[in-house]
Amino acid sequence: MGPEVAAAVQEIVAAAGLTIDWDVQQAGAGTVALQNTTLPDSVLESIKKNKVALKGPIATPIGTGFRSVNVQIRQDLDLFASLRPVKSLPGIATPFTAAPPGRGGMPGGGAIDLVIVRENTEGMYTGIEHEIVPGVREAVKVVTEKASMRLCEFAFEYAERMGYPRVTVVHKANIMKKTDGLFLECGREAARLHPKIEMVEMIVDACAMNMVRNPNRLGVVATLNLYGDILSDLAAGLIGGLGIVPGANIGTHAAVFEAVHGTAPDIAGKGLANPTALLQSAIMMLDHMGEHGCARKIERAMRDVYERDLARTGDLGGRATTREFTEAIKSAL
Repeated sequence: MGPEVAAAVQEIVAAAGLTIDWDVQQAGAGTVALQNTTLPDSVLESIKKNKVALKGPIATPIGTGFRSVNVQIRQDLDLFASLRPVKSLPGIATPFTAAPPGRGGMPGGGAIDLVIVRENTEGMYTGIEHEIVPGVREAVKVVTEKASMRLCEFAFEYAERMGYPRVTVVHKANIMKKTDGLFLECGREAARLHPKIEMVEMIVDACAMNMVRNPNRLGVVATLNLYGDILSDLAAGLIGGLGIVPGANIGTHAAVFEAVHGTAPDIAGKGLANPTALLQSAIMMLDHMGEHGCARKIERAMRDVYERDLARTGDLGGRATTREFTEAIKSAL
């Protein structure tokens, strides 16, 4: 359903009054038959040239030997920070909707607002695995001071810029004392450099518990690759699922904004896809590009559609088609 949600978002951005020259590239399972690769060179060349990309959901064929397209893009472009804002939408119930103000760290109405910043280039996702002897296999976890420090600094700078009072550094240094211990040391150093932001140290299992009990107390979560991958999806589940959560992968020289949900082949081509996740990612992209006015217009229109329940797709209990949802946003604009 990637092309469907991408087309909807392009249409909404145009309706908001912004002209973008889109360089459309194809990647994923669909390019294997034609080019014998899931990531053609032209995709990376385009991102390097344009510096900013908006990426729909992409499938990598399982068990075929092809590397994950998402991992390749992050590593080849050194997109070191995965940024996942998790903010509830009006009209979409959360586990805290009925909670009175103050309960579980929630404001009135159960609004959830936290951000997960995940190290994107190393950890358990370097893909370094081998078989020592038959029946015994090993994966190598790589943690470097350089990658950990720039990720933690990014998290603290983001908290300062966006008005979050604390950064929660999530780790498992009680067990993995060398690797996670290094990441925790970098978190402490970043905290020293940003004294206005409170730092909270939290073991990853405790973070999972706190995320479902009082998520807003976490603020900005800074963590390693594997933990961030899991916690991001857990957090998305609190506000309605991956279908509405935006994402970004930020590097020094390029940024890729993406929908983090799957390709949903069961509804592909049927006009039932929910463009919200990619639309919210586009809002992040517009802010990154300095188009703040257009970003706010689209954001207000989208939140208005949800608050007044003007159009809701099937994944959120409604009956609206992709076209009906898109037209509702355009009308709200």
